Amino acid sequence: MRLMTPLGAVVRGAVAGAVGTVAMDAFWYARYRAGGGEQRPLTWEFGGPSRWDSVSAPAQVGRRLYEGFTQRPLDERWARLTNNVMHWGYGVGWGSVLGVLAGSLPRRRLLEGPVFGASVWASSYVALPLAGRWHMQIDALITDFQ
Repeated sequence: MRLMTPLGAVVRGAVAGAVGTVAMDAFWYARYRAGGGEQRPLTWEFGGPSRWDSVSAPAQVGRRLYEGFTQRPLDERWARLTNNVMHWGYGVGWGSVLGVLAGSLPRRRLLEGPVFGASVWASSYVALPLAGRWHMQIDALITDFQ
């Protein structure tokens, strides 16, 4: 078996993370359509209102990261883009972790990727609500401090 370089492992993992993110989005889009949704896939994925009160917890975390680093508020017009950057970054980032782990093992197994992906997906149902609560608590502390 040929050894994989660290960079090769990260790149292969990132590609796997992008594929996994597309698969997850395809699942959610199919549910949306089955529920009567009519938007085309790209409009559903990247369109919609760009308001902070209409985006998910990942976007709120991205907003807090941006505002924490720059010490400036992030305009609401960036809400939808922030949501997508965080969503895709999460999937590709975890895929890169998988690539490093898989590249470090002496033997590759086909099921490692889907099992790892399912674990990341399931853990997001725990982490993201906590991130949303964390975001609200931080906002309350900032408001109280001001």
